[in-house]
Amino acid sequence: MTNSQRLTILKTWSMLLCLLWGTLAFAQGVVVKRLPIESPQRVLFVGNSYMYYNDSLHNHVKRLASAADASMEKTLKYKSATIGGAPLWHHNIVHLTTPGNLGIKEPFELVIMQGNSTDALSDKTRAKFREIAIEFSGVITQRGTSVALYMTPAHLAPSKSASPQMMGQVRDMYVSVGNEIKALVIPVGLAFEEAYRQRPSIKLHQDYDGSHPTLIGTYLAACTVYASVYGKSPVGNSYDYFGKISQEDAAFLQKIAQETVQKFYANY
Repeated sequence: MTNSQRLTILKTWSMLLCLLWGTLAFAQGVVVKRLPIESPQRVLFVGNSYMYYNDSLHNHVKRLASAADASMEKTLKYKSATIGGAPLWHHNIVHLTTPGNLGIKEPFELVIMQGNSTDALSDKTRAKFREIAIEFSGVITQRGTSVALYMTPAHLAPSKSASPQMMGQVRDMYVSVGNEIKALVIPVGLAFEEAYRQRPSIKLHQDYDGSHPTLIGTYLAACTVYASVYGKSPVGNSYDYFGKISQEDAAFLQKIAQETVQKFYANY
């Protein structure tokens, strides 16, 4: 047997082990499937450019919630703390969650945390994400606040990080850490994957990097966050970013978000 053949066999076994690990992680089940608070009013989003692109994710989620229930428009207090390209450890979570520091006197009811999109791709960064998520969760829950993790989408070409295994790696990391800290995991990445499966021509990533979301990518993420956090279907929601998202796209993305959330919490 040649060295080339040995290398091919090793690569094949490596891929099979990755698939097996993903299957086992999928079968373990998520611990948290609903938040202890039914309708959080004070929500903090902590992340990076994945959140602040396209007029900021928190604005879209807030508008979806307000469109579904007009009485929430004046009661919702959303804040977003984002740093470009940041992993979780770049954030000062103690400062961000101290009542009054972000202009909201009462403690947040929910903090949604997002790591760097490539955290799941190496042992070192996975370990760091887990370490900081545990640390931050301790700070947040001591304030009586719930924690959620925002599962990022996989990269596409031309990103150098893109691979067929990436979404499985991201999914497994978020589910594992979410279970450990008893956080709600929001399956945004899986919603992107399902949208591409059902409509391969859709453009949810920016063409220039295959990483950041387009406007409709952010809209899909917002629908997925809304369905996960509030436990309500976004299907039929009238919010379309002031007419900038077509009725066809909005209806499709709302459906994908709801299907993904239902499947994720039922199957995990």
